[in-house]
Amino acid sequence: MAAVAETAGLSTSCVDPFDLAADTEYRRWRDAKLARYPSQPEEITIEIRDPNRVTRAERKAIVDCCERANMAIYAFQRPHDDESQLRASLLSFGTTFGLRAIEDHRSAEADGIVRIEAANGGRRLGYIPYTDRAISWHTDGYYNFHGPRHCVDAMLLHCARNAEHGGDNRLLDPEIAYIRLRDEDPKHIVALMHPAAMSIPENVEQDGAVRPVNVGPVFFLHPTGALGMRYTARKRNITWRDSDDTRRAVGALERILETDPLVLRTRMSPGQGLICNNVLHDRSAFRSGSDQGRLLYRVRYHGRIARPED
Repeated sequence: MAAVAETAGLSTSCVDPFDLAADTEYRRWRDAKLARYPSQPEEITIEIRDPNRVTRAERKAIVDCCERANMAIYAFQRPHDDESQLRASLLSFGTTFGLRAIEDHRSAEADGIVRIEAANGGRRLGYIPYTDRAISWHTDGYYNFHGPRHCVDAMLLHCARNAEHGGDNRLLDPEIAYIRLRDEDPKHIVALMHPAAMSIPENVEQDGAVRPVNVGPVFFLHPTGALGMRYTARKRNITWRDSDDTRRAVGALERILETDPLVLRTRMSPGQGLICNNVLHDRSAFRSGSDQGRLLYRVRYHGRIARPED
């Protein structure tokens, strides 16, 4: 398959760098990717004066960061004291980058935004994102994959209140994970691109709602030619394909995520957020000393970040 980079995620105009037989194209893409990749989160942090009226320079800076690392950290200069105004601003900010198709998530409110906070009741109770516990490495929506044309491609995660202690994130572009794995052994890529590499079992909720078993690859190609990833490091409620190659590939990926020097570490402050093409991330445990605990707003999208037309 030939693909020319037109959206964030393929930062060079290489032809088929993800074809294991196209070593020259892969090496060219790989070298360019590693040469531009940020070593500190500050390199991809962009100040935004008004999320409802993003300037041309701000748009370019965000997309440039996403083309380097499939993610950008933004910082709104103006605080939002009103929740409804903030939520509207977040949706407006997303549309600036072509993000309009919001995932229909079980915990989302009418506008499609999910509050990520420690929950004491309701449908969110018992699910780890809505606790103060650590969350292991994952991409979002790994349990809701229905092929490359219908999966969680992008995400916006905005910090409204941070915790007194903890709540840090580690971040890694899936393309870096792909490079490390392919350089170590191309068989890792074959194993993780298998259409049944990773399965998430059926989930039955207290109200009887059923999420059926979800089977799919770890790495896959988006219709644009960009690389997508579906992954969780959790040990329970997950089944890996029963093959030695898959076990070796999963072990290699776990090691990379814990040791790679290109893993970025950040603790977002109120007004900051992450906009990304569903990068790998985790969260440390946290503790809040006040009645108002840590609160983030999350929006998941079908479709990747696009460079807007000027």
